[in-house]
Amino acid sequence: MKPEDLPYRSGLLDGQRILVTGGGTGLGRVMAEAFLMLGAEVVICGRRFSVLEQTAAELQAQHGGRVVPIECDIRQPDSVAGMVARTWAECGPLTGLVNNAAGNFISRSQDLSARGFDAIANIVFRGSFLVTLECGKRWIAEGRKASVLSILVSWIWNGSPFALPSAMSKAGLHAMTQSLAVEWAPHGIRSNAIAPGLFPTEGMLARLDPTGGSFDPVARNPMRRAGRMPELASLAVYLMAPGSEYVNGQTIAIDGAEYQATGANFSHLSAWSSADWTRATEAIRRKSA
Repeated sequence: MKPEDLPYRSGLLDGQRILVTGGGTGLGRVMAEAFLMLGAEVVICGRRFSVLEQTAAELQAQHGGRVVPIECDIRQPDSVAGMVARTWAECGPLTGLVNNAAGNFISRSQDLSARGFDAIANIVFRGSFLVTLECGKRWIAEGRKASVLSILVSWIWNGSPFALPSAMSKAGLHAMTQSLAVEWAPHGIRSNAIAPGLFPTEGMLARLDPTGGSFDPVARNPMRRAGRMPELASLAVYLMAPGSEYVNGQTIAIDGAEYQATGANFSHLSAWSSADWTRATEAIRRKSA
């Protein structure tokens, strides 16, 4: 991104220290870059340290500032506790957290295994809760104001066939957002969420559009396009910035009104045959490998 891609004054986030889970790639990297460009110190975590390290080096080379990569498996409480403790010790207390780490794949629900369900739920639902709780306990004990932002989907309002583990997990984070917004507000800790529409990334397309053609923004979206990364980054910046301090407990969709027009979920895959599902499953396995 370039400075002109973000409609904010330089230095808006000076003094902030923001953790982005899954910040090495995709939407997480985009948000981390925007925070960095506006003056925040950014911590990115994920399971692949080499990816995090490369992202940190590239963003710092392009924009300056400080990006700290920390390896962490957010599915594991000990890993989360160690990552947060290291952040406080080496960087200082966080002022913000973005729960971005996620996973998803399309599947008929009758074909799901317990392992397949856990692969999504343990990251999206359990992992986001563990990181939020670990940060929140420190903020409350130290009397610090902070902001939590979770990346959801518009399926939290209507569910999604063929993406059941994600729909259930994201709905749980929506409930967490609303619950903590009230419970932690007296401590000066805000909790909000974004529900993005289609913002194509390589990883997302590999698992949600494995055969091609499932995502057609021209056909499905009232604005006849997909989202642009700076648009999502700008909304994330707003919710973490000083000017949004009275926004609390909200989930904001950014999808060009696709949710209102189509439901924005995978109901269109009801037309697929068993042969279509076989091809999609094989394609997902090949791309994952």
